[in-house]
Amino acid sequence: MKVLIDECLPRTLKRLLGDHECRTVQEMGWSGKKNGVLLSLAELEFDVLVTVDQGIEYEQNLANRKMAVLVLAARSNQIEDLEPIIPAALAALRSIHPGRAIRVGAK
Repeated sequence: MKVLIDECLPRTLKRLLGDHECRTVQEMGWSGKKNGVLLSLAELEFDVLVTVDQGIEYEQNLANRKMAVLVLAARSNQIEDLEPIIPAALAALRSIHPGRAIRVGAK
């Protein structure tokens, strides 16, 4: 699965999602892009956007998108706070479908 890691997440998250082909927003040259524009660019090359943006699924209409969004809900976006929810994130990646958002971690 091709995964785009949002710029609000640490780049080291890539190593925790190792079974997937991961790139960061920064690597793609898309830093600073607003969510709608970012999703439009990303869906041409990626299957999933991983983010900690808690409002993205409410601010963006994902229904007709060719990609999915995985929202990580943790105490912070620091790698030590994200690591405990990685098993749930990996499980979600196995079942996620385009046009959907899945939230894992603390509510």
